[in-house]
Amino acid sequence: MSLLATLADRLATGAVEVVDLTAPLSAETPVIQLPPQFAQTAPFQLEELSRYDDRGPAWYWNNFRTGEHTGTHFDAPNHWVTGRDREDVASVPAARLIAPAAVLDFSAQVADDPDFLLEVHHVREWESVHGPLPAGGWLLYRTGWDARSGSQEQFLNADDAGPHTPGVSPACARWLAEEAPVIGLGVETVGTDAGAAHSFDPPFPCHAALMGSGKYGLTQLQNLALLPPTGAVLIAAPLPIVTGSGAPSRVLALVERR
Repeated sequence: MSLLATLADRLATGAVEVVDLTAPLSAETPVIQLPPQFAQTAPFQLEELSRYDDRGPAWYWNNFRTGEHTGTHFDAPNHWVTGRDREDVASVPAARLIAPAAVLDFSAQVADDPDFLLEVHHVREWESVHGPLPAGGWLLYRTGWDARSGSQEQFLNADDAGPHTPGVSPACARWLAEEAPVIGLGVETVGTDAGAAHSFDPPFPCHAALMGSGKYGLTQLQNLALLPPTGAVLIAAPLPIVTGSGAPSRVLALVERR
């Protein structure tokens, strides 16, 4: 059998499982809240055009309105000022949308500290057990935050000081951008940066470093608990919006089940 025929057979028999890492997209999907002086992204909205009625007797369809960075979505390099002259989401090569993934699980640490930050030494410790991060692949940062996705309030977890969500330290963000072999970072939170990243030096280091180096982000992922630390293949499928800075995405993982 050819390689692709073998893959198709294993998908059919369940030897390779497809795990959906995508949050359902609806009006209840949590969206980021910026300080009031800045423009805000729109929550997801459906506008019914017809539903088997006099507006269209045999068909149901809708218009929809949403922000590029709503729900499970892809960050293209031009999303941040550091990557303003780099790829828009429609220009990302299709071959880069299918890549191996490493899953780093820090959900226990985040359960104790919602402001937990991933450091370079955490990644190095993971590599000492599981091997190096995959060249040309993704680092998926599991925090257990997807369990909060049913509630805007719990998902953003904000108080008077601002949001409290896990993320990556400035030093680790620079390392991921400049030294790590991965093409991007995937997280379960509303963005790749920590909730407190507005106060970091520099602010929002994941966005600044990753976008500036031509790397990508995936956010609001779910079901990372179903993936092994290594061996999964990630398929990220953003809408190819011309000049777009990102797009809602269906994100799938292929996992071999022995």
